[in-house]
Amino acid sequence: MTEKIHTRDELIAEARSGSQMAMALIYKLYSQQMFGICMRMLGRKDDAEDVLQEAFIIAFTKLGQLNDDRTFGGWLRKIVINNSIQYSKQKFHWEEISHDEEPDNSIEEEWLSHIRLETVYEAIKSLPNGYRQVFNLFAVEGLSHKEIAEMLGITESTSKSQYHKAKKQLKEQLLTKK
Repeated sequence: MTEKIHTRDELIAEARSGSQMAMALIYKLYSQQMFGICMRMLGRKDDAEDVLQEAFIIAFTKLGQLNDDRTFGGWLRKIVINNSIQYSKQKFHWEEISHDEEPDNSIEEEWLSHIRLETVYEAIKSLPNGYRQVFNLFAVEGLSHKEIAEMLGITESTSKSQYHKAKKQLKEQLLTKK
């Protein structure tokens, strides 16, 4: 690679052709954001680092399958999320809920607006595994409970219950730190 690469699309094209320098620059551009997703999903730094590294290996290996270079960030995000889920399926065990355990929808959201985002992310990391994953997929990544249930192999009601229990636990945890 003799010329200086100026755009993300040029970087991706160079990485697609096997340029280690382009891959390193792409990693540098995206790794911090993707590491944040891994940390929120997995809660442990060692796990997040392993999953992140594997996700980038998968992305660089499958870069030829990316149809539109402008969508690279979203495509990589999906790989990171899916890799986090696959990793967690090996480590976490889900507790199915009965249908008579309906989630408490009365928890108000106003309290959250007064707390720093970094504090919230730290609290999310301390949630139990199932709560943390569902909370991140729903509240942070914007997936529906139906999508989450399909991805995680749980019922939609379990997803809803895990989310509401996570929200309740976060609220209790964050309000006691005030």
